[in-house]
Amino acid sequence: GRLRFVVSNKFFHLQVTSVEVVKTFIDRIKEVNPILNCVVDERFNEALEDARKVDEFIQSGNKSVQDIEKDTPFLGVPFSTKDCIQVKDLSQTAGLYCRRNVKAKEDADTIRLMRQAGAIPFAITNVSEVCMWWESSNTVYGRSNNPYNTNHIVGGSSGGEGCLLAAAGSPLGIGSDIGGSIRMPCFFNGIFGHKPSKGIVSNHGQHPYPPEELEGFLGIGPMSRYAVDLLPTLRIIAGKNVDKLQLDKKVDIRKIKFYYMEDDGGSATVSPVHPEIKKVLHKAVLHLDKAYGVKAQKIHIRKMKNSAPIWFAKMKTKNGPAFSEHLLDCKGSVNVYWELLKWHIGMSNHTFTGLITALIENWGIKYGSEHHSYLVDQCSQLYQELEEILGNDGVLLYPTHPTPAPFHNEPLVKPFNFSYTGIFNVLELPATHCPMGLSSQGLPIGFQAVASLYQDHLTIAVALEMERAFGGWVPPSITV
Repeated sequence: GRLRFVVSNKFFHLQVTSVEVVKTFIDRIKEVNPILNCVVDERFNEALEDARKVDEFIQSGNKSVQDIEKDTPFLGVPFSTKDCIQVKDLSQTAGLYCRRNVKAKEDADTIRLMRQAGAIPFAITNVSEVCMWWESSNTVYGRSNNPYNTNHIVGGSSGGEGCLLAAAGSPLGIGSDIGGSIRMPCFFNGIFGHKPSKGIVSNHGQHPYPPEELEGFLGIGPMSRYAVDLLPTLRIIAGKNVDKLQLDKKVDIRKIKFYYMEDDGGSATVSPVHPEIKKVLHKAVLHLDKAYGVKAQKIHIRKMKNSAPIWFAKMKTKNGPAFSEHLLDCKGSVNVYWELLKWHIGMSNHTFTGLITALIENWGIKYGSEHHSYLVDQCSQLYQELEEILGNDGVLLYPTHPTPAPFHNEPLVKPFNFSYTGIFNVLELPATHCPMGLSSQGLPIGFQAVASLYQDHLTIAVALEMERAFGGWVPPSITV
C-alpha cells in the first residue's frame, strides 16, 4: 500500500507498507538494545498486527489519501514513550521497584490521541527512579547507556527515550519534563525535543502525577531526530488546547527578536558552561545575522543565577508527599538510613541517588519560610522580566545544560546542573532543544530556544532553522 511517512526531514510518498516500517524499527531495537539498555517493554507482535490492519485499510481504497492525511496524519507510524506514561498492558514502573509488576490498565491521554491519529505505540523506554533524576538508572531495569559513548549518561528522566531515538530505534517519541526531563536527554543524545507551555498537553496517565499546584510545571511533549516532527506531533497531543497556540502560523525568522545568554551568570553550585557550547551558541547568533540580518542581543538576567534555589522553592508544597514516600509509591515511607545500609551491601531496592534525595530533601528550603517566600517572589519577578523582554515575538537562546553528557554517576557531584532547564519549568514557558552537532570528544552539544507563554510555534521554528543551517541530528557510530 502507499503510505505517507515522515523520514529524513521531509514528506515522501514511498512504496512501503506499515508492516515493513514497524518491523524495521523492531529489528533495530533488537540490534541496539543489548548495548544501550533503553527499551524496557514492548508490544512488537501487537504493533505488527496493528500495522497489518493499516496496510489492509490503505489497500482497500475505502478512503482517499487526502482524507487519511486529514483524519489520521500518523497512520501506520510507530512511536515509543517512557516508562511512566500509560500504554495499555505495558510497563509503567516509573523506575520504582515496588511497581515492577505494574502494567497500565489504559492509555494516557497523549497515547490515546496518538492512536486516534493512526500512530502505533510499540516500545516503552527506561527512566530514572521516580522520574526525578537526570540519569536513567533504576533497580528494575538497570542503567541506559549513551549511543555516542556508552561510558556516558543518556540523561533523565526521558533518558531511555532520547537514547532510543538517537540510535534510530524509533521514529518518534513522547517524553515528559518537570525539570528538563525532555530537554536534557535530547541534549545528551543529540536530538530535538519540545517542552510545551503550561496546560497545553494533558498530564493524565503520567506517574507519578504532580500535586495540583505543580501541574503547570510538568510538560508532556514530542522528541524526535528531525525538527519537522515536533509541530505535527504537538498538534495531535495538545488535543482541544491546540487552539491556545498558533501552530499553523507561518513564522518569518526576520521578524523574531532574538536574545541570548551564554550562562546563568555564574552560580557557584553549577558547572561553568563548556566553551564548545558557547561556541555553537555564537554560531547560531552569527548565522541569524548573516542569513537574515537579524542581530541577536546579548542580555544578562541576574535572577537566572538563582535558578536552582528557585526551582526547589517552587517544587515545595504544603501537604505533598515526601520523596521517601514516593520511593514506596506513596504507600508508606522508606527508612532511609536502613536502606542506605542495605545499599552498601547490595540489598536495597532503591538507587543511591534516590536514597540521598530522600535524606536531604528537608535539609534545605522550608515551605512557608521567609527564604521560601523570597524565592517564590523571585520566580514571579523573573517571569515578568522575561515576558517583558520576549513579548509575543521574542526568543531567548540559552544553554540547555552546562556540559556535554557526563560519565555515569557523575551527576552525583554536579546535582544542580539541571537548573539550566528546570528554571523554565517553574516559569511554565515553552522551550525547544536544538542539537548543534558534536563536541571535539564526539558528544552532542546544542542549546534551547525559549519564548513567552503559548508562543511554542516560535521556538519550534527556531529548531527548524537551526536544523536547516547546521544539520541537526548526527548519527552515532552505533547506527552505522
